[in-house]
Amino acid sequence: MKTICVLAFFFFLLFLMAEAQSRNRTRCRTFSCGSLDFKFPFFSTDMESRCGLFKLNCSDHQISEIQLEEKGEWYKVISVSQANTITITDPRLNQSLETGSCTDLSSFSLPDSPWLELTDLYKCNDSRKNGFTYANCQGGGSSLYYSKLEEHSGCSVIKSPESWVIPRNKNQSTLNATFSLHINLPGSCHRCYRRGGECTMINDKFRCIGGTKRPNNHQGEKLKLGLGIGGSVILIIILVALFIIIHRMYRRKTSSDLLSRNNSKSDVEFSNVFFKLPIFSYKELQEATDNFSKDRLLGDGGFGTVYYGKVRDGREVAVKRLYEHNYRRLEQFMNEIEILTRLHHKNLVSLYGCTSRRSRELLLVYEFVPNGTVADHLYGETENSRNKCYLTWSMRMSIAIETASALAYLHASDIIHRDVKTANILLDGNFGVKVADFGLSRLCPSDVTHVSTAPQGTPGYVDPEYHRCYHLTDKSDVYSFGVVLVELISSKPAVDINRCKSEINLSSLAINKIQNHATHELIDQSLGYGKNEGVSKMTTMVAELAFRCLQQDSTMRPRMEQVVQELMGIQKEDHKEETLTSHPSPPDRDEASLLKNMKFPCSPISVTDQWTSKSTTPNISAYDC
Repeated sequence: MKTICVLAFFFFLLFLMAEAQSRNRTRCRTFSCGSLDFKFPFFSTDMESRCGLFKLNCSDHQISEIQLEEKGEWYKVISVSQANTITITDPRLNQSLETGSCTDLSSFSLPDSPWLELTDLYKCNDSRKNGFTYANCQGGGSSLYYSKLEEHSGCSVIKSPESWVIPRNKNQSTLNATFSLHINLPGSCHRCYRRGGECTMINDKFRCIGGTKRPNNHQGEKLKLGLGIGGSVILIIILVALFIIIHRMYRRKTSSDLLSRNNSKSDVEFSNVFFKLPIFSYKELQEATDNFSKDRLLGDGGFGTVYYGKVRDGREVAVKRLYEHNYRRLEQFMNEIEILTRLHHKNLVSLYGCTSRRSRELLLVYEFVPNGTVADHLYGETENSRNKCYLTWSMRMSIAIETASALAYLHASDIIHRDVKTANILLDGNFGVKVADFGLSRLCPSDVTHVSTAPQGTPGYVDPEYHRCYHLTDKSDVYSFGVVLVELISSKPAVDINRCKSEINLSSLAINKIQNHATHELIDQSLGYGKNEGVSKMTTMVAELAFRCLQQDSTMRPRMEQVVQELMGIQKEDHKEETLTSHPSPPDRDEASLLKNMKFPCSPISVTDQWTSKSTTPNISAYDC
């Protein structure tokens, strides 16, 4: 009881200190923009300019526009990563590219901001060596540009991002109006913001304006806090020492706790502090799932069973329960927590919380996505036929674009999913995509070419180069997504042992058909191929894109942001076809029908694990690196 009182008193003092220190900058708060939460260096249009460096316009309750400098041009935001990378579109440049009126990039130069990593592009009055042009932006075919000039007198400088162009050959590139920028702030800038100051750069040197002194009306608060802390510090030291002793004795008694037997870095309660993740009690989740009833079973994930539930605040949730308590499962449990808590994207499944280290079992709590997986709708077995809905071509295109957008966001955040497959693509009530299962995901910093690790993933989707050489890159996800594209146009599973030996893997089948100009034998005829000219054209274009994603050499595959752009271009063709079938309304669902959701065979978490299935087999490759 004394320990509880001391803790309550101690945290109350900390609360008073934090509140007093934060009053001077209450207007510089964390704010929401669409479904994302933002803080310094971003600020909204209704906040003071000292609150950040990049202004976001959230007037339409969504991330819409961003300014890279004060009173500068507005750019359309595609995604903002908490890893300080933003992906934006220049609407003026985009319009110029679309209308073919782009002749000079000088007017599209980005602001020379000290906070952004930019490169120099030169346009000179005279011709020089190593000049190049942009295929989709040139004045009469004569607009030459130069980079890395030692002598650039008589040249104008254009500030550009590294991702502005897509190289085509030695002397010509294609300009891209959508590009990524990396924000680079000194640590002193963050400290200035925390002191209530305004971060600025004067004569190439950092300056913190204001924030060094407290207003006079805070002196009384400081005096009160000083007296309270000074009079209690001795008592706190003694009682906190007592608390530590009692706490250590209690931890020794919890011998059944898996996490306490591992390194303290694996302590899930640490995530409650570090990741700001809500903690659910085992009892609450047991009640929410009716004691993990078989009637509440939704399916099997990469390393656990998933149940439907409704927690006490009324939210519908999906609860993932680990198969067994061992170090490998624990590592994936912590990995999924770390990955999902740093990501915010409308097409990624949301993690609501998990159980604490004192729980009888390790459980993850996600948002409930009611419409099952893409795999279920393509060829899954269900107990209730109402749970399965035929996916029209337009629906499949939307699924492809939303999945690719989610993966592009992951890659911009330096994260590789490593288990992209139709069984991990969930569909909500409006058939919107929610990419799930991040137990195998890896952080791949942008300054390294690859991560060396043993191949893991699902047979039929594993990148053959990754399988051969143990080199994991973001192009490994591109390969897996290529398999997903083929599934969407063919309605065939990624692996089927009933097919001939050379075509057991869908990727091999697709490459064989496309190379031999037999695409019609690959595409699902029920989509309207051969009957509808628009569908025939678009499915063929998607097949060609999938073919590029499935290249054995990863350097030949497109990047995921390029895949998004190409799919969106194909979708524009979809909107031109008036004869295409529109989206059907999703079937009405009551709670009883939700509880009898799809069941599907569990997938392995590694190509080296034992794996049993009636229709699939591991993806084996014998090529050398």
